[in-house]
Amino acid sequence: MAADPRFFGQSCPQPLAAIAARVGAALPEGADGDMIFTGTAPLDGAAAQQIAYMESRRYLAALRATGAGAVLCAPEHAAAAPPGCVALAVADPHLAFARVAKLFFPPPAPRPGIHTTAIVADSAEIGSGCEIGPYAVIGEGARIGPDSLLGAHVVVGPGCVFGRGCHLLAHSSASHTIAGDGVVLHPGARVGQDGFGFALAPDGGFETIPQLGRVLLGDRVEVGANSCIDRGGQQDTVIGTGTRIDNLVQIAHNVTMGRGCVIVAQVGIAGSTTLGDYVTLAGQAGLAGHLSIGNKARVGAQAGVIGNVPAGQDVFGTPALPVRESLRAFARFRQLGQPISKKA
Repeated sequence: MAADPRFFGQSCPQPLAAIAARVGAALPEGADGDMIFTGTAPLDGAAAQQIAYMESRRYLAALRATGAGAVLCAPEHAAAAPPGCVALAVADPHLAFARVAKLFFPPPAPRPGIHTTAIVADSAEIGSGCEIGPYAVIGEGARIGPDSLLGAHVVVGPGCVFGRGCHLLAHSSASHTIAGDGVVLHPGARVGQDGFGFALAPDGGFETIPQLGRVLLGDRVEVGANSCIDRGGQQDTVIGTGTRIDNLVQIAHNVTMGRGCVIVAQVGIAGSTTLGDYVTLAGQAGLAGHLSIGNKARVGAQAGVIGNVPAGQDVFGTPALPVRESLRAFARFRQLGQPISKKA
């Protein structure tokens, strides 16, 4: 099905030659580079003026039957495209599709201006080309970089800095935050609030420990809807450049995260844990505090990590173990539940 124009705006039609150039694909011999395409669609629902993609060989049957006018696919699958469908051979069809989809549906640009209901402190600095939405609040001394968008009810606290081209969407908030360019806070994201730090008093009560650090967000960090990143206690919480954080994630105070990490929904990371570059934490994984997770390590879904993970290692289970070891342990655990055979 085509993208609903009520939500995604009008598609920008593109000639086949422009599509091929965008993904670095050569036009097959005889292909008409001037052929116009109107959008994207799945293999099994595409029409002649739409482009689809095939990510893996398990979709070969769908490729052979597709009605798409063109398809992005790996070179070894190009011959399976049906007559009338132009196969654009690319090394990574998924990545190519992302780039092509942006040709048809580029992200909406900010509409410069400050809504009449927004509250902007006199000492705040708003860059050129920014859109400040209804009921947004920008505190004293905050700086918003050029071409940024702040949606309805966004709150940016005093002294916060956001770079160029940031998108802070409805009801997101930030305090004690220094952010780079192209940062995205999805609806309801919370950045910079108090970390969970307290001491036990002699009377059994709790004494809150002042949280005196900040949150540092690198360029192109995205924080999913209703995710929370606490500011540091005595040092900063740091999220590295290009990191993607899914919805409903909790990142505690003093966590340091490297470049290009992927943090999937409902992950929880306890305080002062360090992640290297390109770490992946699958859904609902939980990490104890003061751990070190090495570069390119991967933690499986619902894993409970209570020890350091070396670089490049995949771990799974609770407590998390290297994958093969975890699977062997699980197999042995299942055997414990089997009935004991009785000898005659």
